[in-house]
Amino acid sequence: MTESLKILIAASEVHPFAKTGGLADMTASIAVALKKLGHDVRIILPKYKSVEKALIPLKQHPKNLVIPVGKKTVSGTLKIGNFQYDIPVYFVENESYFNRDYLYGDSNGDYPDNAARFIFFSHAILHACKALGFQPDIIHGHDWQTGLVPVYLKSIYSKDSFFKNTRSVFSIHNIGYQGNFWHFDIPLANLPWELFTAEGVEFFGKFSFLKSGLVFADLLTTVSPTYGKEIQTPEFGFKMDGLLQHRSESLYGVLNGVDYGQWDPRIDPDIAQNFSCEDLTGKRTCKEELLQEYDLELPDDAMLVTMVTRLSHQKGLDLVMDVLDDLMKENIGFLLLGQGDFAIEQYFEELPQRFPGKAQARIDFNEKEAHKMIAGSDMILMPSRYEPCGLAQIYGLKYGTVPLVRSVGGLKDSIKEFEPNSKEGTGFLFEQFGKETFLKAFKKALRVYKNPQTWKQLMDNGMKQDFSWDQSALKYEALYKKALREPVEPFQMPAKQNQ
Repeated sequence: MTESLKILIAASEVHPFAKTGGLADMTASIAVALKKLGHDVRIILPKYKSVEKALIPLKQHPKNLVIPVGKKTVSGTLKIGNFQYDIPVYFVENESYFNRDYLYGDSNGDYPDNAARFIFFSHAILHACKALGFQPDIIHGHDWQTGLVPVYLKSIYSKDSFFKNTRSVFSIHNIGYQGNFWHFDIPLANLPWELFTAEGVEFFGKFSFLKSGLVFADLLTTVSPTYGKEIQTPEFGFKMDGLLQHRSESLYGVLNGVDYGQWDPRIDPDIAQNFSCEDLTGKRTCKEELLQEYDLELPDDAMLVTMVTRLSHQKGLDLVMDVLDDLMKENIGFLLLGQGDFAIEQYFEELPQRFPGKAQARIDFNEKEAHKMIAGSDMILMPSRYEPCGLAQIYGLKYGTVPLVRSVGGLKDSIKEFEPNSKEGTGFLFEQFGKETFLKAFKKALRVYKNPQTWKQLMDNGMKQDFSWDQSALKYEALYKKALREPVEPFQMPAKQNQ
């Protein structure tokens, strides 16, 4: 029996309570996987408006949270519910900060008070531990929204005996999102100006929440081995590459797993008919339903291609826009599900007019529709500029929906090039981000698709892959124990400087 650890998963998104992307899936899944290993796992996140849609009973903790935000104190409450496997989940409630229609911003851009919102949340994480009497061995924070927690542990709380045995692990899900705010938010965070240096929380004149976590956490992780290497380069590091090279011995890439309890065509309640590797009858039914739902009129031998994605520059949507006229000359149909950048949304909303009966888009973020699109399509595209891990390609494998991806990050780690002669491999990859390389890979996929027996072998290869959380959770368990074994240097506040 492994030694039980007390682990707090701290994040701004956890499925099914709040989600804009893969972060929410990962935080939910890792909590369950660690619980199955016998650990005392708990989750904490803000109580957004979206939490109410999860329909779980909540009770209020009797102690209010009184959090310093600059010179004022802000009150909050702690709501407590139960997640899967009786994992306690704590919601930090403050109506002014979190009772909003969106998590981080609206059509006008990011919320202008995001610094204050996540200063409050990061501080509340530690206050909540004390209110609950829960002394975590590990606080595992995720992305910039929790980046201040390691700073607080090493500075304001450095002499607090309650946290003397607590270590911080900080995960980078997407280094392009950094939480960089103006430098006068340092006092808002109740941190000393001495930390606003190149060795501390300063980043090109800004106060960076992400950099705060990268500098002060005891151990760093990211969501795939290749991405862990990529972010140490100028091309992918978003100007954090030098810092990550400096901390390379404390940085580990662990490929995200997926929750096959939620993503398995044999049991999925959201698809038209269940199916398996042994019996693919239901997949044909799923495809027929999609074609009918989206008014696509395709020949029986046409390939149905899908994208389920956030509509952003990162995801390579401009490349798809550049090649779509060429693609639609082929014997294919095209479906897209996603929302994001307004200009990209507008382009894809016009697909039915440009390619009637062949292409359609749903500008939405809809979990059930994502299951239906992945189950009913033949191929899923992910031509990302960079991709820390990616989950849609792994879901595609399980559903016999062959991935065509760019060879970066977690896409490179999870998809192997299919070779028709050897019948080995699980998908199609292209290296250089560009029209010619993308079309070359796509045309190879089309050639394989025209041979049903070979395509069936390719589908079989993918559906037999196992990307469950079992192995990844063991790696995180080992990293937590490593963080607890490492001696921690006492934090020395830099000498006070005249401002």
